[in-house]
Amino acid sequence: MYIIVGLGNPGREYAGTRHNVGFNVVTRIADDYKIQVNDKEHKAVCGRGFINGSKVLLAMPQTYMNLSGESVRSLVNYYKIDPEEELMIIYDDVSMDIGRIRMRKSGSAGGHNGIKNIITELGTDRFPRMKIGIGKKPDKWDLKDYVLGRFSDDENKLMRAMLAKGSEACRDYILYGIDEAMNRHNN
Repeated sequence: MYIIVGLGNPGREYAGTRHNVGFNVVTRIADDYKIQVNDKEHKAVCGRGFINGSKVLLAMPQTYMNLSGESVRSLVNYYKIDPEEELMIIYDDVSMDIGRIRMRKSGSAGGHNGIKNIITELGTDRFPRMKIGIGKKPDKWDLKDYVLGRFSDDENKLMRAMLAKGSEACRDYILYGIDEAMNRHNN
């Protein structure tokens, strides 16, 4: 079984913010594969289904971004999956242009507090992840204000296209593994 986790913050006030693109990709995957994501378990909203014949669990932690690792650790331990082979974390990245995707096998948190907490809770940085570009923070903007801000209409067009690419990239990860998915989607 694969666990695909989109990071974000729960609550209406955070819906549509840059920091919630992980939730948005998981929602797109759920729509693409007719998976209902409404079960509450392991401090997350989850849904079970199949992607091209492989069993998946989609999850959106409800712990707020900076404590995402609590939910991820609970899911990994309960379902006894190998984080290096059966986990995908999807999250926002301010160092990439809007709508860009970059998949990695492992690595540092790169300043992202949600990933930092997951690394702490799992005790390893060796898990696949998909970074979604949300654009660079404008000069003189506070980082928190930027990531909790919303996309412009033009940016939303780019993000809608990215959601389809993110869903496709997760499918390719499941079908072909992280190396092939990186070859196909890191551009």
